[in-house]
Amino acid sequence: MGFLLRLVANTLAILIVAWMLDGITVAGTTAGVLAGLVLALVNAVVKPVLVILTLPLTLLTLGLFYFIINAICLWLVALIVPGFDVDGVLTTIIGALLISLFAWIINGVLGSSSDRR
Repeated sequence: MGFLLRLVANTLAILIVAWMLDGITVAGTTAGVLAGLVLALVNAVVKPVLVILTLPLTLLTLGLFYFIINAICLWLVALIVPGFDVDGVLTTIIGALLISLFAWIINGVLGSSSDRR
């Protein structure tokens, strides 16, 4: 159930951010759902590896490199999913930050009461 909730949150967050930012385009709802699925998988599998590998750099930058890790994950999703494109480095960083923020908010709203304890 938790993975399905993250999938819905990621998909909604991607669609919201694509609507907000000009540099992020989603070809349709199917591409948005596929991007949400791939982003959930990338965040579950690839992101922890990146966090461990870049831990010294993240500590050196006082955690700011974590934003770059999120952008790398979003860029990877844009490479994998047809119909989901991100233009430019700054757009990728801002988009990753906004997608993380919106997904966090949506997870909080959609989460069950037992998840909030």
